Amino acid sequence: MKNFICLSDFSQKELTEIINLAYRIKNRPSVFKEKLKGKNIALIFEKPSLRTKASFMVGAMKMGAGAVYFSPQEVRMGKREAVKDVSRVISGYFDAAVLRTFSHNAILEFAQYSRIPVINGLSDKFHPAQVLSDIFTILEKKNILGSVKKMAKLKIVFVGDPNNVFSSFVNAALIFDFKLLLAAPKNYTLPKQAEQAISAAGKKKQANIQVYHNAAYAVKEADVVYTDVWVSMGKEKEAKKRLKDFRKFQVNKKLLSYAKKDCLLMHCLPAHRGQEVTDETIEGNNSVVFKQAQNRLYLQQAIMLYLLGKV
Repeated sequence: MKNFICLSDFSQKELTEIINLAYRIKNRPSVFKEKLKGKNIALIFEKPSLRTKASFMVGAMKMGAGAVYFSPQEVRMGKREAVKDVSRVISGYFDAAVLRTFSHNAILEFAQYSRIPVINGLSDKFHPAQVLSDIFTILEKKNILGSVKKMAKLKIVFVGDPNNVFSSFVNAALIFDFKLLLAAPKNYTLPKQAEQAISAAGKKKQANIQVYHNAAYAVKEADVVYTDVWVSMGKEKEAKKRLKDFRKFQVNKKLLSYAKKDCLLMHCLPAHRGQEVTDETIEGNNSVVFKQAQNRLYLQQAIMLYLLGKV
């Protein structure tokens, strides 16, 4: 049994298999419509969700599985009921569990006591399902699916807050060998989990990840420009300071002009238009934001099939 908790738990070959499976599902959905017949997926969410909830629930149902969603008010792991107790109960009812939690440790504890595959739908440290789906979108839009060598030639720039999405991008960069740049204010350092992953990598891989405090310089000749909200869930008390700190890191038409003409603009959503990204750019020709969101469906289906051995 294998869980999907962090991208670093997988090899390049394994992640490529999941991406290729997502491509097959997208192009031949009828082949997979009964693949999970008789299976049931639990979604236990401590945070509100649109894309993660929809992609896993609809993805499961499209393949013949049942899906049950537990809202933030219902289970309350660690408060109403111990995490390990919830894990053992869920293991008796379901075939896989998707967790969306405030604490990454809650996912790790759940997995420790689980008898079914556990999928990280988001935690405070990582967002692997999002980022692997983003990698799928990049490969698809750049017409390099199936070519890991070409992936290694890409320059991806993450503009803004080095959050859980960025940490998963660090793992992806170390696995797929592409160049990853962070453009952020000086007082926003790499998360501990990102630093640990980088320090454990070889010097060649370490050189692929760089931090800049000048957004225009970082974005120069970028193949992909990625941004996310400046004030994530749980950071609301820092909103005033963050909005001030990140004001020079908005992805607008001027900033995007420094990247390659065919660069992809990406955002994991929800977007705060007028803050980290302008309406003009997210609706512009470079934007693949909504294709990116749609691809969550196929990648999430691929994860479930891969973990349940139904490939």
